[in-house]
Amino acid sequence: MGIQGFGSSLKPYKNPKPHISLPLSLLPLVLILLIYPNPPLSAAVELNPDHQASLLLFKSWLQDPSQALSTWVGFNCSSWAGLTCHNQTGWLISLNLTAINLSGPIHPALCKITTLETLVLSHSNFNGTIPRCFGNIRGLKTLHLGFNKFSGDMPGTFVKLRHLRELLLNDNQGFGGFLPSWIGNFSKKLEKLDLSSNMFTGKIPKSLFYSESLEYLDLGNNYLLGNIGEFHQPLVYLHVGSNQLSGTLPCFSASVESLSVLNLANNSIVGGIPTCIASLRALSLLNLSSNGLKYEISPRLVFSEKLLVLDLSFNDLSGPLSSKIAETTDKSGLVLLDLSHNQFSGEIPSRITELKSLQALFLSHNLLIGEIPARIGNLTYLQVIDLSHNLLSGSIPLNIVGCFQLLALILNDNNLYGEIQQELDALDSLKILDISNNKISGEIPLTLAGCKSLEVVDFSSNNFSGALNDAITKWSNLRFLSLARNKFSGALPNWLFTFQKMQAMDLSGNRFSGFIPDGNFNISLNFNHNDIGPRTPKEPLLTAIQGPKIKAFATVAGSNELSFNYDLFSAVGIDFSGNLLHGEIPAGLFGLQGLEYLNLSYNFLDGKIPGLEKMQSLRVLDLSHNSLSGQIPENMSSLQNLTLLNLSYNCFSGVVPKEQGYWRFPGAFAGNPELCIESSGGKCQMESIPTQPAKAFKEEMEDGPISVWVFGVSAIVSFYSGVVSMFCSARVRNYIMQTKV
Repeated sequence: MGIQGFGSSLKPYKNPKPHISLPLSLLPLVLILLIYPNPPLSAAVELNPDHQASLLLFKSWLQDPSQALSTWVGFNCSSWAGLTCHNQTGWLISLNLTAINLSGPIHPALCKITTLETLVLSHSNFNGTIPRCFGNIRGLKTLHLGFNKFSGDMPGTFVKLRHLRELLLNDNQGFGGFLPSWIGNFSKKLEKLDLSSNMFTGKIPKSLFYSESLEYLDLGNNYLLGNIGEFHQPLVYLHVGSNQLSGTLPCFSASVESLSVLNLANNSIVGGIPTCIASLRALSLLNLSSNGLKYEISPRLVFSEKLLVLDLSFNDLSGPLSSKIAETTDKSGLVLLDLSHNQFSGEIPSRITELKSLQALFLSHNLLIGEIPARIGNLTYLQVIDLSHNLLSGSIPLNIVGCFQLLALILNDNNLYGEIQQELDALDSLKILDISNNKISGEIPLTLAGCKSLEVVDFSSNNFSGALNDAITKWSNLRFLSLARNKFSGALPNWLFTFQKMQAMDLSGNRFSGFIPDGNFNISLNFNHNDIGPRTPKEPLLTAIQGPKIKAFATVAGSNELSFNYDLFSAVGIDFSGNLLHGEIPAGLFGLQGLEYLNLSYNFLDGKIPGLEKMQSLRVLDLSHNSLSGQIPENMSSLQNLTLLNLSYNCFSGVVPKEQGYWRFPGAFAGNPELCIESSGGKCQMESIPTQPAKAFKEEMEDGPISVWVFGVSAIVSFYSGVVSMFCSARVRNYIMQTKV
């Protein structure tokens, strides 16, 4: 988890000083400018005929599905979309065609319009190479070609653009090569250079470290190598993240008063964090995540109250958390703090609750001990708390309800104990509540119905008990619910399948009894439709079903407000395994077209398996260790996506023809004494209990969702043979169920 983006406003640029030596081609323009120092622009000016001809040739090479250039007729400049002309001469001064869905290569005739000062063709689908002749437009001050499909390398003719202030060529994924040595000194007026998200390689040219006018430099998301050096100009914005840069952190001394954004994330920078970094007094965002930084953080590393975002995640930093990481006031201070995925130890300092502006706190995947600070509720602006994967103990402090704007509370994989406080219902904006893998006990409070915004709830692997109450029905936006591996009991409620947005439900490893409710299975859109849009990628199902992967991310905008969102990576499925359920499986459960996995193993279910032809999304089906009977449905083999099938240790009978293709699932029918599997020779092979698990089945477990114990076959062959025989008897089965309940 961490920062995914940052929005900031750029400072306005000053008018350039007059250039003394000009080429002859620009002398006519100079004469006009001498007469009209500030060129008047008018809505009723006649477009220069030569420029009109060049524009029409430019248009002739383009596809324009939105008909954005349909206004390019006649000679009235103001009626032509994207044009700005000089009021006296009709010369084209600015061409801005951003984000109007144009595609195709750029006609070289555009280069004949040498009076252009601004050329913006960004956010479209222009392709081919960037024309070399752009270097002939020597009066160009702004050139934006970002977010297109240009390829090739940087035109060497750009060295002639000596008046250029802004050069944006970002997000052209086929565009790259080595950065030319002149890139930092070809224009002494260059203030903004954005070459991010391309394919540039090699080292950062030395000229960029000495470009006096440069204020904004973005080289992020490329393949640049070498040490990150010291920049000798007062930068405002520096982003060289997501490259292959190495070395240690410089101090950026020339930018002490100016640098606002510093992003060096996703590189190979090593060593410690020098205290001189804190002297960058204008810094509002510092992202050093995903590097090789080590050692303890010096207590002298205290940032100014202007710092809004600090991300040091995914490093190897160690030692105690600093009691004071940044200055703070009532109106300013840190908004997002991410120290996750490090080796920090000791307790969470109580002074962290003094960061009154904090909206997101990520401390997960460390070695933190002690209790959650009792005064954490003082952070009333908090929207995200992630303290997961630590060694924290104690209970969830009642004071946490003071964080009334909380959207995500993620405390899983700690040593927390106690019960859920009834007052937690005050967190009525909460979307994610994950307290799994702790020692929390008691029942789910009825008052938790007040958390009506919940979408992801994971209480798995705790000591919860009692029956499911109706509080859960108030979570109408629920997408994921896991109560697995607890001590819940009682019957499954009839409202279990009434959540429209439900994607995955895991109630396995409890003491639920009674029947699976035969309710309305048509409510959940995910369960019923396999074409509702993007869902979980086809990742290994073992990861997808054991629990959701939640990737939370936050964006801090220039307004200092945090925007939180998350991605839920979980297969669409139902897991009721390891309970005391009995009776027949409702037929409606086998009609869910969007279901990717269904695990009802280790129960006392009986009856026959109905048709499965509607379950075309099904990848995993585990009905093993029940008392199901009858024949194996023939249509099961038509499920093309089915990867894992386990029907072992039931009471199935009859013959399974070899043409059904069940050889894809070795071991799937073990422990069904009355079942005959037709072999390649046409003979009947009785599915007795195997002496060892099938080798192929074992290999499939790497992509499978169910724990290994579900598919493991006991070595005590004689014992299981007896159990299988007994459970095929309804009388014995009912007696054992009553005893266990």
